[in-house]
Amino acid sequence: MLRKIRITLALVSFLLLTWLFLDFTGTAHHWVGWLAKIQFLPAVLSMHVAVVIGLLLLTLLLGRIYCSVVCPLGILQDLLAHVRPRKNKKVGRYSYSAEVRWLRYPVLVLFLVALVAGVGSLVALLAPYSSFGRIASNLFQPLYEMGNNVLADIAARHDSYTFYHVDVWIRSLPTFIIAAVSLLLLAVLAWIGGRTYCNTICPVGTLLSFVSRFSFLKIRFDEAKCRNCSACSKACKAACIDFQTHHVDASRCVVCGNCIESCKFGALKYAPSAKGRKTDSQAQAGPDSASRRAFLIGSALATTTAALAQVKAKTDGGLATIEDKVAPERQTPLTPPGSLSARHMAQHCTGCQLCVAQCPSQVLRPSTGLLTMMQPTMSYERGYCRPECNRCSEVCPTGAIRPIRHEEKSSIQIGHAVWVKKNCVVITDGVACGNCARHCPAGAIQMVPLDADDPLSPKVPAVNEAKCIGCGACEHLCPARPFSAIYVEGHEVHKEV
Repeated sequence: MLRKIRITLALVSFLLLTWLFLDFTGTAHHWVGWLAKIQFLPAVLSMHVAVVIGLLLLTLLLGRIYCSVVCPLGILQDLLAHVRPRKNKKVGRYSYSAEVRWLRYPVLVLFLVALVAGVGSLVALLAPYSSFGRIASNLFQPLYEMGNNVLADIAARHDSYTFYHVDVWIRSLPTFIIAAVSLLLLAVLAWIGGRTYCNTICPVGTLLSFVSRFSFLKIRFDEAKCRNCSACSKACKAACIDFQTHHVDASRCVVCGNCIESCKFGALKYAPSAKGRKTDSQAQAGPDSASRRAFLIGSALATTTAALAQVKAKTDGGLATIEDKVAPERQTPLTPPGSLSARHMAQHCTGCQLCVAQCPSQVLRPSTGLLTMMQPTMSYERGYCRPECNRCSEVCPTGAIRPIRHEEKSSIQIGHAVWVKKNCVVITDGVACGNCARHCPAGAIQMVPLDADDPLSPKVPAVNEAKCIGCGACEHLCPARPFSAIYVEGHEVHKEV
């Protein structure tokens, strides 16, 4: 019963979180956005004290149940391990191994140092939620979008517009490669040793292990019933059960329930220490009592989790192919409105890619910088940052992008526009334009004569940097190709205009 409840809750949690990263309409965030905010590391970075305390209390009561029910990367490892073909599925394939302290704790120290120093690329590589987000947004979402486009084609043939086409594209090749390698490594580790990543590399798992050592409920042996058959050790994907000494390492146990189900003699129980004595007292309770206890534990887990929740090629009319824009080389990268500054972003962002996956204007994409790799930056080849959109600030679970209202966004200056004379079609083609001035939502661009002494000379854009908010409408809508004649240079610290 315990294992069935755990699997049910884990599958529901995993599917909903995956949907959150796949969905491009914003519907998922409205219903299940809270699931991202109850992940341990995002809750710590956003200083959501209620969630952090709730997760610690949950671990102190039930053990590392977070790792097997709430953490999407942990659940993904279970799924990967499950799909590996085996000759005899009734026989376990794991074995006990001692704690790898020489790797486990140095990785945690390295992670904490990187977190404090703002080395976002290293944090993103090690953080479990971020690793899952990177895999989901870079590998799973394109498949989801292609499936959506197939449905859109089918629906259009029946005069239905329930689905609409979306662009399927790789936002960052380095991040895509890292995501693919991460998934491959996870699969290999899961096939060989089950929860190897969780108990040797994952910093969140190591942190929670300090608490789970003292958890009220643990997997315990009844030595009087044990026949030393080793079935429990072979079924334990955390490699934490030594059947010879009748010891379960609670710091690595993720309370999956596999060992209890595999034991034919009832020698393993999930119980508090007072009920885990090496006697037959538990056997007298009978199977019905054990089932009721497992059901109550699962119900408590579900209630606690719910409580934490409160806390394509473009063409011009089909006549001519439009040359794609090329991103300019910005001296200072652009960070989204609400991120306050480049430093704040570097210290709080874990590179989970949720904002990138959810951006409706396709403005956000992972950074390729060495220290900020996989954290979001802005570029305007495919769209611009619309003043009425605040999706990224709504979905960010770590506080790297602070929540902002629509009216606030119009006054946040993340950068300023710069005119590049040599690219402007007014100069190169001798035509009148003014596209940048017409579409500037802040009214920061005016068309002025190129020659101040000749009012009849061609008019070119002049930027009022004090009014410009850096939304990128001018850069995106500029007709010059491949480089825009006007682009946005970022600010290290955002301002209010």
